[in-house]
Amino acid sequence: MSKIAIVTDSTAYLPTKWIEQYNLCVVPIKVHWGNETFLDGVDITPIEFYTRLAHSTSLPTTSQPSIQDFVQVFESLADQADGIVAPLISSGISGTVASAQAAAKEFSRLPVEIVDTKVTSAGLALVVLAAARAAAQGKSLQEVRQAADEVVRRLHLFFAVDTLEYLHRGGRIGGASRYLGTALSIKPILFFNSEGKLDALERVRTKGKALQRLIALAEEKADGHPVHLGVIHANAPQVAQEFREQISHHLNCKEVLTLELSPAISTHVGPGTIGIAFYTKNA
Repeated sequence: MSKIAIVTDSTAYLPTKWIEQYNLCVVPIKVHWGNETFLDGVDITPIEFYTRLAHSTSLPTTSQPSIQDFVQVFESLADQADGIVAPLISSGISGTVASAQAAAKEFSRLPVEIVDTKVTSAGLALVVLAAARAAAQGKSLQEVRQAADEVVRRLHLFFAVDTLEYLHRGGRIGGASRYLGTALSIKPILFFNSEGKLDALERVRTKGKALQRLIALAEEKADGHPVHLGVIHANAPQVAQEFREQISHHLNCKEVLTLELSPAISTHVGPGTIGIAFYTKNA
């Protein structure tokens, strides 16, 4: 029976219980704020992040893990695994995949499969969980990779931001740039396109309408099939809980996760962001 290790990055922001249950290895993104550097989810929590953000005159920036960061994690797994599968944040918005691929070329003790999930946050978490569950069943390296790829192929992630300021200042705005300068009350619906880059779908006038549109998009894409789903929020737990309850009335959910955005992702989307990631089993 194969023993395949799963490595991901901190933007999946998985609860500790799942990290422990599936023995996952998490490589943190770096958050730079003034002269300080924090490891995402290690040195700075969401509560600390939003508290500091409210009083800061400058916005933080982020950077991907280094090649050596990944090599060190791969080396730590060499004596206990037969192979590594690493689902990671979209290469369309981060250099993390590139760092991991370079590390895999340097590392020869185990075969390593790097999966560009073309998303992040709850979307990435859903891919990681699918790979981890396949690994827990003793599947081979290629079977675990295939489990991850199947979710990536069927995955959708839509979200609404309160303001485009953070995406714009962080340089991750992509196709949403056409909505810059619109009224503050306008809420853009954004998504990850087939290249794993951020794009704008449409805009609605209020947060409530944005949430209803997210549900309608999920219903349309699911087309009656059961879904695995994750609700995403940035410092909006109550809104996320109510949104989750609404979704459960509209979709046949096999699994529903509620995940907070990591500080590294919140840096780019800002507080108040709400999103939905999902895939169908029979798409």
